[in-house]
Amino acid sequence: MDLHAKYPALSDLRARAQKRLPKFVWEFLDSATGTEATKARNRAKLDDILFAPSILHGEYDPDLSTTFLGEDYPLPIGISPVGMSGLIWPDAERLLAAAGARLGIPYCLSTVASQTPETVAPHLGAHGWFQMYPPRDPEIRTDMLNRAKAAGFKALILTVDVPVASRRERQVRSGLTTPPRLTPRLMAQVAMRPAWALGTARMGMPRMRLIDEYADNLTGMSSTAHAGYLLRTSPDWDYLHWLRDNWDGPLIVKGVLRPSDASKLEQAGVDALWVSNHAGRQFDAAPASIEALPAIRAATDLPLIFDSGIESGLDILRARALGADFVMLGRGFHMALAALGAKGPDHLVDILAKDMVANMGQIGARTYADLPASLLS
Repeated sequence: MDLHAKYPALSDLRARAQKRLPKFVWEFLDSATGTEATKARNRAKLDDILFAPSILHGEYDPDLSTTFLGEDYPLPIGISPVGMSGLIWPDAERLLAAAGARLGIPYCLSTVASQTPETVAPHLGAHGWFQMYPPRDPEIRTDMLNRAKAAGFKALILTVDVPVASRRERQVRSGLTTPPRLTPRLMAQVAMRPAWALGTARMGMPRMRLIDEYADNLTGMSSTAHAGYLLRTSPDWDYLHWLRDNWDGPLIVKGVLRPSDASKLEQAGVDALWVSNHAGRQFDAAPASIEALPAIRAATDLPLIFDSGIESGLDILRARALGADFVMLGRGFHMALAALGAKGPDHLVDILAKDMVANMGQIGARTYADLPASLLS
């Protein structure tokens, strides 16, 4: 089957994923917080970014490759960390790690994933990143770093935009709790999605295995919080300095939206910044990530990663034109996996690459460096 004939865009993968997932799982993947205004703002502000089409520039093949933090990549994209990936699709972490290795792009494992660094390690390529939700206990913190390093993860991501649990009202309405409990209402939804149900039966109900190894008999969590919140702290600058001293690879800070923070992070020895509003899942009065990007680019010389709202190759070009060096997708890769199984991530990357080529041809851009000149203010 020609996948491009049936699923030519991420929106097609999204529609198929929704049909294959129980409703409570779909709500977990697709929802944001509050009225979801920040999620909508991400999309609207990306759509506001326009380019002037080019004419009479002749034939050429644009260069989609990039170098980021000293590593060469075929495309400037990677797979974002998503907590409890295995709830979205059975064995998601290992499938996505293998896809990253196959495609030569980064795969980022979350602290609150449903697999541990050790179980993902055999499937990890050369570009494994580990995202840390910061443990309060220094012994747990040290052990977690050592395990990530031993498993082959090269870069460490400190997520700083989740100081407290968000409410995620739509997720709450779905009946999903953490850890998941299959009530009769949810079981009825599962029965209507046989592929998800059979895969989950084989793998077992997902749980936060890494966190579970450190946490015993934890209680007192809300329906949108999880065990990680009872282990973790809201990090401060001293915490960041400790991480810098104890991690000898690239250190990336995720969740930056203020230019003043960017310059301080550069002074603290961070290797790259990740401009993100957590895809609208944390704070419903945040600016769109793409709105924050230009000022952060002006405030620092550090490499910049971008996420939140990316749905196409054109969106990737928009982010690159405004100063991003690399772009990450979380929902998109999980939708692709839910839609098509193990071949979904490959197809999504092919969609994004073809869309980038088509739009660079319209703009007359041979490289990413050519994009800013064609922006329409």
